[in-house]
Amino acid sequence: MTLQQLEYIVAVDEYRYFVKAAEACGVTQSTLSLMIKKLEEEWDVSIFRRDTHPVEATEIGRKLIEEAKLVLYHSKQLVELTQSEKTLASGPLKVGMISTVAPVLMPKTFGYLNTFYPDIKLQALEMRSAAIIDCLKKAEIDMGILTAPVDDKEILELPLYHERFFAYIADDDILDKHKVIKRDHLPDFPLWVMKDGIRLLERKDLDYPYKDTYEEMYEGGRVGILIQIANENGGMAILPETHLKLLSPKAMRRLRPVVAPEISRVISLAIRKDYIHEKMMNIFVKAIKSCISPELYESSIKGEYLKL
Repeated sequence: MTLQQLEYIVAVDEYRYFVKAAEACGVTQSTLSLMIKKLEEEWDVSIFRRDTHPVEATEIGRKLIEEAKLVLYHSKQLVELTQSEKTLASGPLKVGMISTVAPVLMPKTFGYLNTFYPDIKLQALEMRSAAIIDCLKKAEIDMGILTAPVDDKEILELPLYHERFFAYIADDDILDKHKVIKRDHLPDFPLWVMKDGIRLLERKDLDYPYKDTYEEMYEGGRVGILIQIANENGGMAILPETHLKLLSPKAMRRLRPVVAPEISRVISLAIRKDYIHEKMMNIFVKAIKSCISPELYESSIKGEYLKL
């Protein structure tokens, strides 16, 4: 068994075709097929079902591929330990972000890295929190940005920033009557949410006392869609504080703070506990800091350099 053979089976699993996998690995299809065949003979198992199109992994093959990803991840970590500081500030960086932070962080993060660290090739993916944790464990992404707490023993969590929530009110009657929106009174208003698909929240879903967190109500998607729906249909939507900079002056006038008690959340950086790329992590944290106001920073990232 070689690392190259493990790379081949991971590639076939990703591209689902031997031809595409071979192209991605920079070898001929015959070479890739032969090396995988030798690995199957060595392990005395069939990793792929070759009679399906696209190619599918067998049940044992799926387990072996997941383990292969981890072996390749750790081998990459070993190589990085031997590299210079300059080299560590280069290469691919794959980050999963929940959808309610992606519109705020993605544009400026790409801009920061392209300007100051052009050798880092960022790939940002919008994902749900559970998918981020799963992909981190499988070493399919390097970092994740999601709502705290992570609550997983295999994942290291670094709080990045905190933010409050505001009510965007499209209904003029509600807007004129309320200078603030009390959290415990939310069931009294038409409220658009992204829970189980975009829909109008029903009163029974939000009875007093209100206990759900923001992330339990809003599973994903872009909050701009909620604004458009509220504008067309009336009612209100709840927006994260960092999204306010994306709104027009007209939309800003339709905001009201949510109080008594205030709704807020902490956004964290999540990495595997065996992650060793300290410099890359610090560069990415600096990129995140370029996207948000300093008063929102969590105390953990106010310093110049973070140690793993």
